[in-house]
This record gives sequence, C-alpha cells and structure tokens, in this order.
Amino acid sequence: MRKYKDLAPSLRTIMTPGPVEVDPRVLRAMATPILGQFDPEFTDIMNETMGMLREVFQTGNEYAFPIDGTSRSGIEAVMVSLIEPGDKVLVPIYGRFGHLLAEIAERCGAEVMTMEQEWGKVFDPGQVIALMKRERPDVVAMVHGETSTGRMQPLQEIGRACRELDALFIVDAVATIGGTDVRVDEWMIDAAIGGTQKCLSVPSGMAPITYNERAEAKIRRRKQVERGLRDPHVDLSCSGRTIRSNYFDLSQLQDYWGPRRLNHHTEATSMLYALREGLRLVLEEGLEQRFARHKLQEKALVAGLQAMGLLLFGDPDCKLPVVTCVQVPEGISGDSVMHMLLSEFSVEIASSFGPLKGKIWRIGTMGYSSNQRNVLHVLGALEAVLIRHRAKIDAGRAVQAALDVYMEAKGTVYEASAGVR
Repeated sequence: MRKYKDLAPSLRTIMTPGPVEVDPRVLRAMATPILGQFDPEFTDIMNETMGMLREVFQTGNEYAFPIDGTSRSGIEAVMVSLIEPGDKVLVPIYGRFGHLLAEIAERCGAEVMTMEQEWGKVFDPGQVIALMKRERPDVVAMVHGETSTGRMQPLQEIGRACRELDALFIVDAVATIGGTDVRVDEWMIDAAIGGTQKCLSVPSGMAPITYNERAEAKIRRRKQVERGLRDPHVDLSCSGRTIRSNYFDLSQLQDYWGPRRLNHHTEATSMLYALREGLRLVLEEGLEQRFARHKLQEKALVAGLQAMGLLLFGDPDCKLPVVTCVQVPEGISGDSVMHMLLSEFSVEIASSFGPLKGKIWRIGTMGYSSNQRNVLHVLGALEAVLIRHRAKIDAGRAVQAALDVYMEAKGTVYEASAGVR
C-alpha cells in the first residue's frame, strides 16, 4: 500500500490575477472550531458577514451573502435566477469572461445579443447605451474588471441607462471587489458578483453576491420552495417560470440567509469564517486606504517593468489597477520564463487566454499579495530570468525604478555614506 507524506505545500510568491496569497489571519480563522449551521452563534456570524459585505459592496441592499462555490457559482446563481427563457440579454464582450457571461445566458435559454471590443480596450459607454436603446434588452450583463486583458470598464453611465430603460444590470466584479472602487448603489447595479480568491485574499470557494429590490422582485415571481420544506399556508405556487437550478436558486438561498433560516444546504463553515475575517480585514484597513495601496503597488510595478524596457499591453486609459499585462519580448518563450520564475525563484505569474495566449504575461497585485516585498521580488526575479533567456532588457533599472516610487510615496531619501560617490 502506498504511503503518503504529510501535506507540505511550497511557499510561493503568488503574483497571478488569482488566486493570490491568503492573509495568515484568514488561515488562522479557518482553523477555529466548527459550529452547527443553525447554532445562534453561527447565525450571528452569518449576519455579521452580510453586514460587512454591504459595506464592501457599498450598498444598502437587504440581500448580500455568499454562494458556496467558486466565483463562477455566484455568476451562475445570479444569472440563472434573473434570466428567464426568452429574455433578451445584452453582453458587451471585451475579454474571456464576457464570453463566459454570454455562454451562461445562452444556457439559461435567453436570446443573447453580444457586441465585441478588441481585447486590450473597453467600450465607450455610449456604444453600449445606443445598442440598448435600439434592442431594449431585459438584462445587461457585463464584466467590471477583465483579468484576461487587464482592463476595467466604466459602469456608471451604463447603470443609469439600464435603470432608465428598465433593464436589469448584472455586473461581474469578481476581480475588483476589495481592490478598487465598486459602488453598487451609486452605479445603479442591480446584481453584483464578487470573488474571494482575488483582492479579498480568501481561498477560492465562495462567491459574495448582492442584489437589490428590482432583482428580488423578479426572483420572487419565480420563487418555489423545495417540496420537502413547503408550508402550505405560506409557500404559494410560483407565478413565473421556475428557476431551473435548485442549488443556485436565489429565492431559496435568500430564505436560508434571511430571518426564516429555511434549510437549503449545509453551510461551508470554515469558508464562511475565512470570508468573515477577510472582510473584517478589508474594513479594518479602510476602503480608500486599501484602494490607494493597490494603486501604489501598481505604480511601482509598472515603473519597474518600463524601466526594464518591457512593453505593457492594452489601452493605459482603462487599465485594471490590480492586473498588469506585459508583452512577451520577441523571440522569448513566455512559458519558459514562467517555468524558471517558479522553479528558481518560487514566483508565479500568469499567461492569458485565447488570442493573447503566449503573447502576454499577467502580473496581479491583489489583496495580501499586493505589497512592496512582492513587487520588488517579482521585478528582480523577472529581470534575472530574462537575462538568462538572453532578452534585450535594461538590466539593473527595474528594482531601482520601483524603489523610486516607494521612496517618493514615503517621503524618504537615503543619503550616500561618507566617502561614497
């Protein structure tokens, strides 16, 4: 019989667009004792988590809770609950995850309309609004931060237009929540989906969502309580088309997270502890301070990459602050560079997908991974590996350029020692 060793994963500097390094305080929270899911102490933890999610999403919505599953589970739950067969759904696509929204909408039985932008750019909101006025969709689904291209779509004007045209606005904020501004109420977002494994620095396994009364009204029309749980005096028949998923049925999940505490599934206890602690740390740092930290790390990383002589990918006017895309130098194997970074420096960065596969590297500066030590380490390691690959770069400049950014931010100047020129 084979014998298995103790689990001892290597320590890595994870600078991908997700997952990222998990805050040790979150890992510690996951090791705390299990409680029953209807223990009043545990339901208090559920309520606290919902309250913190409202603050992070910057919303007054009643419904703000996590879906048990990866980020995609949150997207599926929102879309399958809000999209009925035959609904007209508009999906503006500017990267891989826009295509994902379109595919899920198709699987919901929607009449899907798409518009596509070249990867590396975003839409002028006027383009989207013009198509909305012509086609009058029931739902508009859009990605806020597209990690496949490192771009971020402005949403405020589109959200206002959705409200004026009575279309539900669904936003994938998986990559942006906790790292840059996501203003659910101000931008008139009807349903937003976040991710744990990116800027929140929590392991993958939960998808925070929130939705407003406009979305809840449609969910309520489709509500059907599980047969084994129905109260014939309370639970009326569905007046619309039943939500096709049981597990991702928001009408049942909101009863589970709401005062009724109607059993739906066994809660992922340790993951909820992790999410609660991750959210607590976000709020302890402060949203504005956290966003500023992410911008500083981005600025230092970009300064170092450009000082090295590398070219950034994409329109700089719509850059996603927490993901930086770098063009692979001509004649260099991007995969070989990534392999050497991991094997020799324990640094992980990412490639991309589709038309960008092998053409760019994506470097994340997200959550707990977004710090000066990591940025300086990845710059030094990348420079060393590129020299080994005989790339034409300006050696010795990257780390110094990043240090200039940090020193300027701190107002620190290191004077040369006496006798040193």
